[in-house]
Amino acid sequence: MNVARLAQENIDKFGEYVSIIYEDKEYTNTRIECDGRKLGNALLQMGVVRADRIIIQMPNCPEVLSAFQAIFKIGAVIVPINYLVGHDELTHIYRDSGTTTVITSIEFLDKVKAAKAEAPNVKNVILVDGSAPDMFSYTDLIADSSDELDMVDTEDDELAALIYTAGTTGKPKGVMLTHKALYSNAYNQYNTVNPGPETVNITALPLSHSYGVALMNGTLLNGNKTVLLRWFNLQQYFEAMEKYKTVATTAVPTMYIYMLLYPDAHKYDISSMKFWVYGSAPMSNDHIKQMQTKFGAWMVEGWGLTEAGGNNSFNTLAGFNKMGSIGTPMSGVEMKIFDEDSKELPQGQAGEIVIRGDMLMQGYWNMPEQTAEVLRDGWLYTGDIGYVDEEGYFYITDRKKDMLIKGGENIFPREVENVLMDHSCVMEAAVIGIPDDTYGENVKAFITLAPEQKVSDVELIAHCKEKLGSFKSPKVVKFMDALPKSVMGKILKKELRKLD
Repeated sequence: MNVARLAQENIDKFGEYVSIIYEDKEYTNTRIECDGRKLGNALLQMGVVRADRIIIQMPNCPEVLSAFQAIFKIGAVIVPINYLVGHDELTHIYRDSGTTTVITSIEFLDKVKAAKAEAPNVKNVILVDGSAPDMFSYTDLIADSSDELDMVDTEDDELAALIYTAGTTGKPKGVMLTHKALYSNAYNQYNTVNPGPETVNITALPLSHSYGVALMNGTLLNGNKTVLLRWFNLQQYFEAMEKYKTVATTAVPTMYIYMLLYPDAHKYDISSMKFWVYGSAPMSNDHIKQMQTKFGAWMVEGWGLTEAGGNNSFNTLAGFNKMGSIGTPMSGVEMKIFDEDSKELPQGQAGEIVIRGDMLMQGYWNMPEQTAEVLRDGWLYTGDIGYVDEEGYFYITDRKKDMLIKGGENIFPREVENVLMDHSCVMEAAVIGIPDDTYGENVKAFITLAPEQKVSDVELIAHCKEKLGSFKSPKVVKFMDALPKSVMGKILKKELRKLD
């Protein structure tokens, strides 16, 4: 089973249609798929073979989608990298993946050259725009290549994508996703969230991420049109929503907070919007209510892990949603709450969320011990602590690794963060544990304030004591201009810990 079959299934079902709008240009599904076949032939001509790893490192553009198709079709392995990652992380991925070929944009050529200098396995660099000595031009390759390509008949368990985690707690790990896993994940999405082919989506989230792979495969099944932005720009976002009458978008909470703060939002008619989908990080109830009040569309939370294809649970687009819940398992996904002894816990009791299904990863690339820690008896141990209610809706209370122990009692940082973000002056909050001579650990909060707002650390601690009591309240509050984040908007607590 080759996941590239989805592209042909899309054409067979829907015929030719405009699937991507990018910088006011329309791209049909057939053009993207045809360019994929041409690029696939070009890759074979330059010596790429089955199972070779190929890095895609560029901003959002239609060429990313064609590159996905090309790599899948010839049986090679996609290694998508967000263009914002730093040199050390980039070099680690270049080396660790053993990649032979890089597809990139000329504006990131210096970063590519610097990483390539420390990764002798890289032989080919393809530029989707511009030209440079000793590098291939994407445009020339497409122009000179045949569109006749026999798709490799890959095995179900054959590697299709090697997607590196964001490294929020350590070095990025390569997540091995098979053709069957990606194919299954696409159908899980389709059978759970299918707004219909008439839906126009808009996205600025990086395609070079598990989200991008899931988005591409999912939209092939439902025939949606997507307005694709090169990157997140508030003016362009609002202009495109108005111009193309978009219905839904997926973003991380930070992006929605910026939308709430955007002073020109009122100038645009975005009444066509029905759904603001979010995930990757928690969002405060206050911000959710503000979004729904200000922009008149419904906030819908989803959840997923790169280790399981990126999309695993969802609140429904039609009907009942529970604020603060990550929803119910997608079709094809089984979720439970386990205790420390891997026994299922009853409703309402907090434990580790575990999931299983055909969408799970094979494991971490070259990391058998870490793989054995999280894949046990067919279950993926997610590291997220949460519970399930009487109606089957799941809630995340925190990350297992973030939990701190004060005086022998567990404290979940997210509980404290939610209370802090309920304060009208607070825009974002992150909580970590710090050493304490009396309790072993204590609570430290990092805060960013909303524009033109002022509040003291004493006031915020008092606010927490009123809601949580003294024991769980921060001992220390540190104000920051911005919290360190991954390219997908997750707060990097490992960076905050370095500040102590």
